[in-house]
Amino acid sequence: MDLLEAIILGIVQGLTEFLPVSSSGHLEIGKAILGDNFEPKESLLFTVVLHFATALSTIVVFRKDIWSLLKGIFKFEWNDDLQFAAKIVLSMIPAVFIGLFFEEELESLFGGNILFVGCMLLVTAVLLFLADKAKDTDKKVSFSNAFVIGISQAIAMLPGISRSGATISTSVILGNDKSKAARFSFLMVVPLILGKMAKDALSGEISFESSASLPLLVGFIAAFISGLFACTWMIQLVKKSKLTYFAIYCVVVGLIAIIFSLYNN
Repeated sequence: MDLLEAIILGIVQGLTEFLPVSSSGHLEIGKAILGDNFEPKESLLFTVVLHFATALSTIVVFRKDIWSLLKGIFKFEWNDDLQFAAKIVLSMIPAVFIGLFFEEELESLFGGNILFVGCMLLVTAVLLFLADKAKDTDKKVSFSNAFVIGISQAIAMLPGISRSGATISTSVILGNDKSKAARFSFLMVVPLILGKMAKDALSGEISFESSASLPLLVGFIAAFISGLFACTWMIQLVKKSKLTYFAIYCVVVGLIAIIFSLYNN
């Protein structure tokens, strides 16, 4: 993978991790167009590095919220911060279950299955359209809501289903405040990303060669900077009910992916 490809895939990851258009789906499409010249172990390392970059951008954007949560948790009282942290843990259960027991089945859906990605992008579009039509409220995420949102996050492990789109849409459709829905959606994924990174690092399946260090670095920087922009922008878009534009985008890209897949078969 050359530097230009690393930058492009880094920007794609950074933008689509937060914008509701499916980062996994766009990476699959991007790799199909650019070609993936990494060996499997090298490709896994590149994916881990990009995800770390977007997790770090989330931490930077929500640094005040995270610091407040940590201070509240260590007071060892059943306060709002500890309850919020408990809701995040609850929301992680479905995705952790799928990751532990259905990892091979999930991975089989990746690897250039552009037809499947296209169909799932259409599903994402429907969710975004429904969320944009939901009425705004001042309701915060409840424990039952957190688990349902967690189920949508687990489903979003499929390539083409946007994680942020699915979780924010589910939260808003359940009647939660749009800004609170966005905040919960972005914070709930950080522990999952860090946990997945640790699992991959300890698996022995990651290979590093010094020749790949520069593409990894520029990919990390591209994903981090674009992630900062996308995360901040997405919060404003959710508040202003602008998700329909992304629904249209997902329909267009999804149809293009389906046509591309059928044409090449």
